Amino acid sequence: MEIKKSQGITATEKLLADLCEQSFLKLWSYPNPCKDDGKELCDLIVVFEDTVLIFFDRESNRLRQSHSDLPTAWRRWKKEVVDKQITTSRGAERYIRSGREVFLDPSRTLTLPVPIDPTVVRVHKIVVAHGAKEACLAQSPDNVSGSLAIGYGDVPSEEDDPFFVHLDRDDPVHLLDSENLSIILTELDTIYDFVSYLDAKVEAIKRHRLVCYCGEEDVLAHYLGQYDKKTKKHWIGAEPKFDWVHIGEGEWKGFAASSVYQTRKRADEPSYLWDRLIQITSENALAGTLQGSGDPFRQRSAIHWMAKEPRFVRRELANKILEAMHRFPENDAPIVRYVTLMPAFHDDRARYVFLQLKVTNKGDYETEYRPRRQALLEIACGAAKLKWPEINRVIGIAIDAPKYAGDINSEDLAVMEFDEWDETIADQYRELNRDIKFFETGTMRQTRKRFREFPSVRSDRPRRRKIGRNELCPCGSGKKYKRCHGRSNGAAT
Repeated sequence: MEIKKSQGITATEKLLADLCEQSFLKLWSYPNPCKDDGKELCDLIVVFEDTVLIFFDRESNRLRQSHSDLPTAWRRWKKEVVDKQITTSRGAERYIRSGREVFLDPSRTLTLPVPIDPTVVRVHKIVVAHGAKEACLAQSPDNVSGSLAIGYGDVPSEEDDPFFVHLDRDDPVHLLDSENLSIILTELDTIYDFVSYLDAKVEAIKRHRLVCYCGEEDVLAHYLGQYDKKTKKHWIGAEPKFDWVHIGEGEWKGFAASSVYQTRKRADEPSYLWDRLIQITSENALAGTLQGSGDPFRQRSAIHWMAKEPRFVRRELANKILEAMHRFPENDAPIVRYVTLMPAFHDDRARYVFLQLKVTNKGDYETEYRPRRQALLEIACGAAKLKWPEINRVIGIAIDAPKYAGDINSEDLAVMEFDEWDETIADQYRELNRDIKFFETGTMRQTRKRFREFPSVRSDRPRRRKIGRNELCPCGSGKKYKRCHGRSNGAAT
């Protein structure tokens, strides 16, 4: 059955929908969901495993109009765009935790296809406030950006100063705005990266009595700049002995201009190949044209595990796929296959199998060739378990070798779990793999590589090298180095 999603109603909702579909991918992001009374639950919901993100998007032009009483205009804008949405978000969280049905349309004909378990759900509430950027920039020539300043602490009884929002640390809501919405959702553009950031922020708010900053983008720069090698996570704030934390204005501007940031952005470019593989299958699932017996909405499908990978891991997985495509043998044999095994980040006992095939006589592509390719992919997954018994899950990806595929290609995905693996099943796969010999040939290469989220920045300076004793001295004297300077160990240049 085809699942039709809303694309947002207002211009800002459409922007939010586009950004979330890119970051959290099509299968897990749904604009304008409704409650069981047909009323809108939120402007957009993201559901992945036990995490639910609920977004509330509002825009007001009050601050864009000329006015002589800025504090009054600010209070009215904030009440409409921020305060009411925070109240609504808390009601939406209660609704989700109650276990009541969520629908995709006001007529309640389509239920949210991704299930929510209210007994284990974790909810992050995000309010996106539009309409203050220009007024904020005009307020002071010293403003680096038009972002709202925010403080999490004990909410005071007096009114907020213009462009500074006090939020409750006991029930934190994340507040984004026109300035930083795109920054946050394009820099943290996987479910893992975005939720890890929100979790780190909530932990900091609980740890300190006051957390304040001049813009959400500055918090992001602060977060990316702090890494705990023990927990292998970025973090926000300071040591627990400090009562309050202030993150200075302009941290994001400096970070985005750094060579470290630019190097990482260039390195991440290949990673979006991984996203495209997930999106293609998601589109087919939503259109009701996905082949196979699995239900990607309710089961831990291949694209589910693929979507769990953070951006820097997708980068290395995509690079490995591209390398495997380049290495595919140029062979005139009627059937040529090339298989690659890759590690997963979400589980150190899980692996990806990437299978490429070149078949000269395919027969009917859908009814003859693809079932054979799917069978070979299953054998390759089983063969990986035979070769490395510690593996507990294999996610398989099979395609036609791009070197020979021409204009038409397709993807087959599979997941093989080994909870019930025993010697009888192992013997079956040994027999299936006896002639194929996946992971058993003498040409198999195994490599180990360590990689970082932020690749090392290469220097433009020339490399230093040793000057031999009998080389001409670089000083231009025309003498051999040993005679010009008399050093027997040479120099570096």
